[in-house]
Amino acid sequence: MMKFRTRLILPLISLIVLVLISLGLLLGQLFKSYYLSTFSDRLHKETKVIAEQINANGGLSNVKEKLLKHWSRTLKVHITLVNEKDAIIYDSGETVHTDFEAHEQVVDEIIRKSSFPKRLKEPILADDVQYYLEPVKSSSSDGKEGLLIVSTEIDELTYIYKQIWVILLISFGLSLLLIILLGAKITNRYTKPIEAATEVAMELAKGNYRARIHESPPDEIGTLNTSINILARNLQELFQSQEVHQNRLMTLVENMGSGLLLIDDRGFVLMINKAYRELFRVSEKNILTKRYHEALEHPEIIEIVEQVFMTEQKVRKELILPLAIERRQFEIHGVPIIGTNDDWKGILIVFHDITELKKLESMRKDFVANVSHELKTPITSIRGFTETLLDGAIHDQEALISFLQIILKESERMQTLIKDLLDLSKIEQNGFELNIEHVYLRPIILDIIDTLNNQMEEKNITYTMKVDSHLYVEGDPYRLNQVFMNLINNAIVYTQSGGKINIDAHESEKEIIVNVKDNGIGISPEEIPRIFERFYRVDKARSRNSGGTGLGLAIVKHIIEAHGGIIIVTSEVDKGTTFTIKFKKHRNNK
Repeated sequence: MMKFRTRLILPLISLIVLVLISLGLLLGQLFKSYYLSTFSDRLHKETKVIAEQINANGGLSNVKEKLLKHWSRTLKVHITLVNEKDAIIYDSGETVHTDFEAHEQVVDEIIRKSSFPKRLKEPILADDVQYYLEPVKSSSSDGKEGLLIVSTEIDELTYIYKQIWVILLISFGLSLLLIILLGAKITNRYTKPIEAATEVAMELAKGNYRARIHESPPDEIGTLNTSINILARNLQELFQSQEVHQNRLMTLVENMGSGLLLIDDRGFVLMINKAYRELFRVSEKNILTKRYHEALEHPEIIEIVEQVFMTEQKVRKELILPLAIERRQFEIHGVPIIGTNDDWKGILIVFHDITELKKLESMRKDFVANVSHELKTPITSIRGFTETLLDGAIHDQEALISFLQIILKESERMQTLIKDLLDLSKIEQNGFELNIEHVYLRPIILDIIDTLNNQMEEKNITYTMKVDSHLYVEGDPYRLNQVFMNLINNAIVYTQSGGKINIDAHESEKEIIVNVKDNGIGISPEEIPRIFERFYRVDKARSRNSGGTGLGLAIVKHIIEAHGGIIIVTSEVDKGTTFTIKFKKHRNNK
């Protein structure tokens, strides 16, 4: 694209060149006409002077040839004298480059057209030769006149024309050069500020509000530059103010504890904040610019969005949503966004994670009930058998031993429950510390299998173990023993007689991965998020009969998280369950 300066100066130069060419042609013709007229007048006068000199010297009869030749050489003309009988009596023959015969034919033609008594006085042009006629006194006394013919070639004017054009071209060339220089200077004076203003305006359009233009003297251009600078300063201040507000808003949105989802009026997801990404474990590239029914996984949330769209009213609901291996409870607020002119802008969905609050609330309500429920059976058994003994069964040695064994078993069950509660409470405390050392997995798992071997033999359960002896985890050996004891014991409890348990461990580039797999009763998909809750049992009757407290998996989850690891559950009903634990190779790895 041509610059403004070029687009301005090119038409101006073209117009000037056109004017100069037209003026040159006009002046050339004027100079040519003027010179030809002057030349013709001079020769005409010279012809009259020669004629007067001939008449003064006595006419044709007394004129001397030497004088005629002198006049011809001096004036650079061709002189021809014709007497009264129309016969050529003298011809100088000088300064004429055409042949004499052609000259004679022209002279004869002139004599014929200007025969006495009526002599022509108008000049005649023939073959680029100009002829001038003037009557002179004849040698006779009968009143007749002779004829003086003075001729010259007009090709002498060609040189003059060339000189005229050379002068015009030089003059016009110098004029054009001067005009171009002055025009360029004048154009630069006005176009440079305009180009500078254009560049600054383009920078402002790109968002560079620091761009400024040099303010010239107070004329129209100076006023324009001053206005642009004022505009730039105002835009910069406005942008800085907006940037401050934007940063404050983004900081607030990104660091608020509640998840935030912004949807436009067409149903496209415009924004999610950090809390939402962490809660639902999604990335912006997988959810932004998609419609809400494509981006959201939970139908309950989609239903809330649709309700806000349809009613244009605020919606508040409490939902329990499964997220990975746990269930979290949310208080969800859906709010329509209405513009100043009642324009529909979209909706805002805010997710308040109230899981912990609900847990605390439920703990206050359920703890006594759960503990009472768990303690009710052993306390009832102990009290019943104690009353039976006091009623006289104490004298029956066989019944006494049987009842005391039951009382001991139930008291051990109470002791285990209390111990698990204390362990869970201690693990959940902020000051919980681990005694970190290298824990080799194979020995610890073999010790647990030896401990639980009797239970496996009673149910005819076989096991396979694939754990390298060199494989170790940086952790607390006592707590890791609790983890694997709970997982392997649960595998035995929830596996039918004749089942199989598989334990394997391997390492990847950054992790140690341990799998505990059984082919037992399995867990339904809706129960998987709840198995790490306190006192939750998949099969309540079986786990209670086996002596379980319902706290084991909650303890396992907290211990693994304290080690910086994660636990994953995959299961199918009647096909079995796999618990996968992933430890970091080095605890300082991020």
